[in-house]
Amino acid sequence: MSEPTQKATSWMRRGRHIEDLSDAEILALAISNEEQASRAYTEFAETLRADYPDTARMFTEMAQEETGHRHQLVELFRAKFGEIIPKIDAADVRGLMQERPTGLVKFQGPEGMRRQARQMEANASRFYHQAASRTLDVTIRNVLGDLAVAEAAHEQTADEIDEATPPTEGRVKEDDDARRRFVLQLVQPGLVGLMDGSVSTLAPVFAAAFATHNSWNAFLVGLAASVGAGVSMGFAEALADDGKLSGRGTPYLRGFVCGLMTIAGGIGHTLPYLIPDFWTATAVAGVVVVFELLAIAWIQWRYMDTPPLSAVAKVMLGGAIVLALGILIGSS
Repeated sequence: MSEPTQKATSWMRRGRHIEDLSDAEILALAISNEEQASRAYTEFAETLRADYPDTARMFTEMAQEETGHRHQLVELFRAKFGEIIPKIDAADVRGLMQERPTGLVKFQGPEGMRRQARQMEANASRFYHQAASRTLDVTIRNVLGDLAVAEAAHEQTADEIDEATPPTEGRVKEDDDARRRFVLQLVQPGLVGLMDGSVSTLAPVFAAAFATHNSWNAFLVGLAASVGAGVSMGFAEALADDGKLSGRGTPYLRGFVCGLMTIAGGIGHTLPYLIPDFWTATAVAGVVVVFELLAIAWIQWRYMDTPPLSAVAKVMLGGAIVLALGILIGSS
């Protein structure tokens, strides 16, 4: 079948419910699901193998089991319907949950991958129960029912591995390493960027605002300061450390996160100056500044183990000083 014909066939299927599928299409969809699950678990295992061997081993075993399910389904399809398996996947059927892209899940680390595995197994079990209930073929019904039970067992296994009490020494080390990497590679550069963007741009934005009493001028200054600081901080973070010795990860990711959060920190109290009335814009910008500083304090408490009162006091003091300097300079 040519590619245009395959695409046309796929569009014809799209929008159908599972009750509308033939037994051949049900088996073809099950085969496709098992292939996708095996491929996802294999990718998870390869991603985690070097740093999280216990979790990588779990995903390797799950991938092997999904491959076994696929072989079982292919043999059943061959016996019932021949050698040509229809091209169909979850995107072609209404009501079936589609999995998130593996690239996005891998970005979340081992905990995110384990969470995704539990969801995939739950979805698979639900699908097999639905599929078994609508077929009249005894052999197909038995196989799908057995697979529903197997996938439910996989979900329970993932839960037990994720919530084992007490957890294994390897899992404890993996979770500690994952948290450390998350903090070093994402939280730290993001927090540095957010602090710089939120605090360092206060002076130029409010100085321009009180010097001109013109919202648009303040907005342009704030926009330029935010973008300029974001580019500068992004390059500085990326060039400061290649991550090989410190374990802080790829410099490009850190630079991107730092630069993006720097821009976000400055843009927050810049956007209110799109309001034409100067005093209204300034009042809204002041409220935004308070929330920005509280967010910084919360991140310090949540991920950097800084006492909450200490974090709030330090951030608020620093922000207030810079804000006052900006207003003083602009009003002079």
